[in-house]
Amino acid sequence: MPDTHQLLLFIAAGWLLNLTPGPDVLYIVTHSLRSGARAGIVAGLGITTGCFVHIFAAALGVGALLAASATAFNLLKWAGAAYLLYVGVRLLFSRAQGNVLPSASINAGAPLSVDLWRVYSGGFWTNVLNPKVAIFFLAFVPQFISPGTTQTTWVFLALGVLFNVNAIPVNIGWALAAAWMARRASLVQRGMHWLDRVAGALFITFGLKLALTDNPVS
Repeated sequence: MPDTHQLLLFIAAGWLLNLTPGPDVLYIVTHSLRSGARAGIVAGLGITTGCFVHIFAAALGVGALLAASATAFNLLKWAGAAYLLYVGVRLLFSRAQGNVLPSASINAGAPLSVDLWRVYSGGFWTNVLNPKVAIFFLAFVPQFISPGTTQTTWVFLALGVLFNVNAIPVNIGWALAAAWMARRASLVQRGMHWLDRVAGALFITFGLKLALTDNPVS
């Protein structure tokens, strides 16, 4: 395992990386704005679960396969791009009247009409179908494994789990911040369907960007 200084550096770097907006953050924020903090937190938990898949896969060598095999990388890349495009198109053409979130209902803590399982599974697939996440773990985590370390697989796994667990409060923070903004900004409430359009366009952009991504180590 890395020493205390390296471990603290690893934690700090992980927090900074998780604060960077991307498809995962957009997914959390979109659901928090539309359906409240609970939906955003559930979205974050789905993303966290998907990230665990990448961590275990990278530790077992599947991530290395994605890095080495253009075919494997491209298959997962196109699946991920197609899913992001699907989410984007669905948001882009969603019905305006179903997206406005009553402020009073949020403030009262009333149950919201949202399928939390669908939110959770959507977050899971948004993360799992992105091969860049697997490549990231292969590139980032080994930098904090000391040379000559035995049982590198277990050390890699421990650091990956630590990175993912540390991401949970960041994801919750994104969800709470977005829900707070939705409760207090009447403009956000009135224009929620336009936010869906913006989010849809961004998801489509992320999908196209992923589709045009080359294997970074090929």
